Amino acid sequence: MEKLPVLKVVIAGDENVGKTSLVRRYCEGKFDESRVATIGVDFQTQTSHLPTGDVKLSIWDMAGQERFRFFRQDFYRGALATALVYDVTLPESLANLETWAKDVLEVVPAQKFIVVGNKIDMENMVDASAAQQFAEQHNATHICTSAKTGAGVEDLFTSLATLAVNK
Repeated sequence: MEKLPVLKVVIAGDENVGKTSLVRRYCEGKFDESRVATIGVDFQTQTSHLPTGDVKLSIWDMAGQERFRFFRQDFYRGALATALVYDVTLPESLANLETWAKDVLEVVPAQKFIVVGNKIDMENMVDASAAQQFAEQHNATHICTSAKTGAGVEDLFTSLATLAVNK
């Protein structure tokens, strides 16, 4: 049996934007309405099927609370790609992505990003043009997802795996 390459990727963003829900939807195929805050960091692994072959993603889900900011930096090391996640109904979560990107870049200077607008199943979504502009400034793709419905989740992790493979 062939051993798959393991690629470390990070999921980062403010608390309550749905990072853990995205990871659970991708890895376990389920969505849980109840929310339990991530303490520090959590991780899961999942095989991703790419045209170039299968890889195993080691997905590191960072706690979004400010009190874990300096603690998180140790976990960025070795990451090959990062998803910067914001809640499409909370403009401040998008504005805060600049801080998240800077924090990651301090540890992994040439990091590649995907900008992820989550919760597209919700009403009162903000205009995505600011998110698209942020993504362009960071030479990143902008993807919209819903952990609840599963929309865009497979695309997100396939894109993340592709970025990691090509780093």
